[in-house]
Amino acid sequence: MRSVFERVGLRCRRGLYLIHRWLGIVACLLFVLWFVSGLVMMYVRFPALGEAERLAGLPALDLAQAQLGPDQAWRAAGLPGWPASRLWLEMMVRADGGAEPVWRTRDAAGRPLTIAATDGRLIESVDVARAAAIARAFAGGAPVRHLETRERDQWTMPNANAFEALRPLHRFAVEGGAGLELYVSARNGEVVRDSSRFERGWSWLGTLLHYYTYAVLREQPMLWRQTVLWTSGLGIVAALSGLIVGWWRLRVRRRYRGGAVTPHRGWKAWHHLAGVTGGVFVLTWVASGWLSMTPAGLLARQGPSTAALAAYAGERGAFPWPPSLAPAAAAGLREVEAWRFDGQAMLLLRDARGERRSLRAVDGRVAVVTREAVAAAAHRLMPGAGLARMTLLTEADRYWYSRRQPLLLPVWRVEMNDAAASWLYVDPANGRLVASSNRDARLRRWLFNAAHSLDFPWLIPHRPAWDGVMWVLSLLGLVVSASGVLIGWRHLRRRRG
Repeated sequence: MRSVFERVGLRCRRGLYLIHRWLGIVACLLFVLWFVSGLVMMYVRFPALGEAERLAGLPALDLAQAQLGPDQAWRAAGLPGWPASRLWLEMMVRADGGAEPVWRTRDAAGRPLTIAATDGRLIESVDVARAAAIARAFAGGAPVRHLETRERDQWTMPNANAFEALRPLHRFAVEGGAGLELYVSARNGEVVRDSSRFERGWSWLGTLLHYYTYAVLREQPMLWRQTVLWTSGLGIVAALSGLIVGWWRLRVRRRYRGGAVTPHRGWKAWHHLAGVTGGVFVLTWVASGWLSMTPAGLLARQGPSTAALAAYAGERGAFPWPPSLAPAAAAGLREVEAWRFDGQAMLLLRDARGERRSLRAVDGRVAVVTREAVAAAAHRLMPGAGLARMTLLTEADRYWYSRRQPLLLPVWRVEMNDAAASWLYVDPANGRLVASSNRDARLRRWLFNAAHSLDFPWLIPHRPAWDGVMWVLSLLGLVVSASGVLIGWRHLRRRRG
């Protein structure tokens, strides 16, 4: 007679079989969609306006027209104090096709501010006529057609936090531009997004399918978030139960009839063996996707406060204007950012190719930022923490790397000894704080970036090898999930019959 423990064990075992069978039917269908869309996302990104594209689309900067420097423009607009966020000068196209220099920044509440550098007036709305001129200039003079003006559409929902305050958006079609569409802010005239027919078409099978970012769902943030959390959570349970059941049924020593290691035949055998082989990858992949949604605030990102960033920059004296730039330095500029650090007024110059230079505003010479100044700024940013170590990184490492965008190098990594073990990344050319991380962020780097995208230091620099590993593992996951869908479909048909 079986003991109580044996009966309980058998019931638990049978329960696990049933959980995997019924959850697996739904989960395997989701896995098929996720793996297919993930492969698409490796090569086609969701429409987004890159920094290089944005700079290339701006008119050449005419500094001679900028009568008001950052201090004068700020006062002329009747705004208190110096902004804590980025402050930069660029040319903004007028409705007549000309252009005027404007200072752009955000106020303390994150609202966009655009101030004319000619007379200090605030530009708080942009009509269709001026937006059309902006879009036409951005597209290199190609004709544009106004499609609509609205708050949101399918292509401005994901990854849109950076321009949320710039809505509503004017949408324009560029004639003869491979289905190119441009979005121009109706608040300040910034071009915030571009999309091509190719990107939009593949995104239906890529990003939209992978993250459920269809407008009808994404417009309801809480419902969308819960949908992602619960479906990926279901996938975790299905993958874990399948991995356990698969190992229970696998026989390597005492094999089944005919020397088989699995009791199954046909698609069930494929599902069993592929699940045992790739089940760990499927489990870690779906679990890392679940973690990316920061359930219950787990591993959520947190950056320095506005007040801390203001303290980091240090004393703020008068900003010299007009700047003393040599003609060669001013040629080809698209943007000039005003920045103060360690008592120096600096200009961060960017040209149409995105190349950057950091010069002192007072004399146009190359800015000098010392190690001691960076350390002092770190203490101002985090006054209660000490400095553990400073390292000048000249190449990518485990935490400072990029797969898509150009990586800033060299860069100071300033390690603080606060409770969160914060790290600060500082541009040695101008002292700007370009990124920060803490213990949770670095843990997230392994639990999500490494587990989900295979961002391993030994694999990232070798893109063909990374592609190959991703394809092999994704195809293995597709075998597991597609066979599971087929098995589940046959099982449901038999029950229905």
